[in-house]
Amino acid sequence: MAEYAPLDLPENPKLAGNITHFARALRKAGLHVGTGRVVDAIRAVEAAGFTSKTDFYWTLHACFVSRPEDRVVFAQVFRLYWRDPRFMEHMMSMMLPAIRGVQEERPGQSAEKRAAEALLDGMAPDMPEDFAPPEGSEIEIDATLTMSAEERLRTLDFEQMSTAEIAEARRMLARLDLPVRPIPSRRSRPAASGPRHDGPATLRAAMRRGGEIRDLARKAPRERWPNLVVLCDISGSMSQYSRLILHFVHTVANARGQGWAQVHAFTFGTRLTNITRHLRQRDVDAALRAAGAEAQDWEGGTRIGDCLHAFNRDWSRRVLGQGAVVLLVTDGLDRGEPEALGREMERLHLSARRLIWLNPLLRWQGFAPRARGISAMLPHVDSFRAGHSIASLQDLARAISRPDDMGEKARLMAML
Repeated sequence: MAEYAPLDLPENPKLAGNITHFARALRKAGLHVGTGRVVDAIRAVEAAGFTSKTDFYWTLHACFVSRPEDRVVFAQVFRLYWRDPRFMEHMMSMMLPAIRGVQEERPGQSAEKRAAEALLDGMAPDMPEDFAPPEGSEIEIDATLTMSAEERLRTLDFEQMSTAEIAEARRMLARLDLPVRPIPSRRSRPAASGPRHDGPATLRAAMRRGGEIRDLARKAPRERWPNLVVLCDISGSMSQYSRLILHFVHTVANARGQGWAQVHAFTFGTRLTNITRHLRQRDVDAALRAAGAEAQDWEGGTRIGDCLHAFNRDWSRRVLGQGAVVLLVTDGLDRGEPEALGREMERLHLSARRLIWLNPLLRWQGFAPRARGISAMLPHVDSFRAGHSIASLQDLARAISRPDDMGEKARLMAML
């Protein structure tokens, strides 16, 4: 536990020690914190003083946080390390196995779990002996220990992953592919056994032989590869899913032999941001760091209708003109007018060759399209699929070249 001491002395050894241990916890929680930043933080606190905890928080925040996605984790680690007097009890409760039906999921729980793991540093909490579930509650036994670690991680929800599991999930996503079949073009090419007769080519060959026709030239349609366009929601409820899905999109954008002509990526929350050029960087960490700096609305609100309107107006003709496949990654929870959202979805659907919607909310067995935004969007997609785990992305890879795949759309349309 951090020890408070007078921090107005530049030589205070406890100041340097506490900040160093705090930086170590941040590093274990997934933040990019090096030795240089630790030295800068110590000097910044010495220069700014410690007149209030708020000033102290934002001083360290300025030194250690460089990515939008690190803000929540930093806040949780700071609270547990510096401000919560019962931090050990809280961390142990965070690390206890959650029994379904007893403990409800709440926002920010994933960040708290990562912070607790970083501060506990590998200590495994034991279940209290006097633990008993509330009377009348139903307990489900989780048998995931019988599966391999990789198989369990394949089906684990992105939001529930720890820091180590996220790192392993990124390595697994780097091995996935998203192959697509070519589509026939209106242009043709010479083919010895083509399905159509090529009259002009036959006449040109006959002219070279003095008008004698010996063989009939044949032709076949040319094949071309479609574009992949990804529209990814980065609002607060989608931030963890978006990071890992964009990691997968980076893998597809830099892979060879999968067939895509070009891969275009856009993020949206309160505004639309084109991050295509950032995903062309070979280093995935540098690419996502640059994309995060470009998109200033990470973990903000959601205006799906306005952002789709901006895409249809400014980018649709540029990136959807060659029969592109569109992946729309969002939970569909929009506060705008459903009529306007439905019009923009219809326009997007008509411009794309296929429109596939990935929604993490499909992880719930009792999911129903009750939200106004979801019910307005659902009729205008070709396929409606889950997008919350590695397994769901593997299913997407198998289904993307099947024009008859509808996912869960038919079942949910019956509920509207």
